[in-house]
Amino acid sequence: MENHHHDDQALRNLARAVLMPGFIGTTLPRWVAEELEAGLGSLCIYGGNIQDTGQLADLMTQIRRASPHAILALDEEGGDVTRLHYRDGSNQPGNAVLGRLDDPQLTRSSARAIAREMRSYGFNLNLAPDADVNTNAQNPVIGVRSFGISPRKVAIHTAAFTVGLQGEMVAACAKHFPGHGDTSTDSHLALPVVAVDPFTLAERELAPFKAAIQTGIAAIMTSHIMVPALDADNPATFSPAILTDLLRGELGFTGVIVTDALDMAGASAETGIPVAAVRALRAGADLLCLGTDLQRQDYEQIITAILHAVHEGTLDRQRLEEAAARNTALATHYRVQDQTCEPSELPGGDWSQAFEISDAVAPWAADPAQVQLVQVDTDSNMAVGHVPWGLSSAAETIAPQEVHPGTKVLLAARALSETHSVHALASSLRSAGHRVLVVNFGWPAAGADITTYGASPVLARAVIKMLQIRVEQKCSP
Repeated sequence: MENHHHDDQALRNLARAVLMPGFIGTTLPRWVAEELEAGLGSLCIYGGNIQDTGQLADLMTQIRRASPHAILALDEEGGDVTRLHYRDGSNQPGNAVLGRLDDPQLTRSSARAIAREMRSYGFNLNLAPDADVNTNAQNPVIGVRSFGISPRKVAIHTAAFTVGLQGEMVAACAKHFPGHGDTSTDSHLALPVVAVDPFTLAERELAPFKAAIQTGIAAIMTSHIMVPALDADNPATFSPAILTDLLRGELGFTGVIVTDALDMAGASAETGIPVAAVRALRAGADLLCLGTDLQRQDYEQIITAILHAVHEGTLDRQRLEEAAARNTALATHYRVQDQTCEPSELPGGDWSQAFEISDAVAPWAADPAQVQLVQVDTDSNMAVGHVPWGLSSAAETIAPQEVHPGTKVLLAARALSETHSVHALASSLRSAGHRVLVVNFGWPAAGADITTYGASPVLARAVIKMLQIRVEQKCSP
């Protein structure tokens, strides 16, 4: 009996080594601290765990005290997707702008600045870069998170970003394998299908991942998408054909395979997270991202499901040992020794060189009328969350009904579509006699005068500077 208990303990330790939960709140829950001390391999920090820099530093110190060797991760893509700057917006331009400027050294230095900031808190895994080729303009979840629509360009910048992060000893994780670019569905909400033939997939979607692997990237994240050309039955996260045969076998990847969050509808809406966790391990995943709001009982159910699967023979113990070993190797290689890391200089760039600008901009700028800034609120996708963006992240904006007669208006919006309310607002302001410019803080779409390819505050400031507008600058909190 004693032996059986000992074996269960060893198994439980293996299960702990493959899990990356999130937790609720801005302080470390007792159960998470206990699990870290007992050998929990990894934690992921989300926007909801971060109040301000002082609180984050305290939280990270607590976590590191409980476990000096855990993999501590967050999504810090730069640009629209940021966690460290969840309250004030990123100080980086983001992938689409870097792709348009097309200077790999600039991309590398943006990644280095992100890595140094992460290290200063004790993080050692960045769930970035986004290596998706944004081939579908209707894509609701990738868009400006992508370096662009050319596979070659995305490959070059994915590699440069990886080198920037890992040169500063933060592990990089290219996502969302085998490519989330050509979909018009958001996998947070449903299960997208990428209906692509094997040849196109190899030439287009897989090119950036191959470049990342050649660069020695530490980790690759799966996506909850169906790619019928590779597997007619299983989403990528649960597909041995995609993770084991293609990623490990054909592409020769030896690093850590991380799942996208298993609380997303595309992964667990039908089965629940414990079943999804076992399926992902069986397919070849090593580190299971469990999502944000985990409670102790959810976590325990996942551990129990893994132990049960090993006992009944539906999950090979050797598969679990191999996953645990890979995660431990990553944690050892990227271990955080000292957290005294000087923030590096932010890459200087004239980001406005990346913008697309219509003929209406010059006459608007030349008009001596007083400027008023208006921002139309737009829901973002769940990857971005609720981060300050656009003009209102950099300056004071007013409501449309507060616009004075005789002024010219700079109108900010993002996620433009034909039905976006900004179009009606622009035409009603124009018919009231205002000269209006529409700034689209995102991927190109009809009806915009300036397209910035991103929504972070550095891009808003570049618009304001380019148009030589004098504003009351918002101070960073």
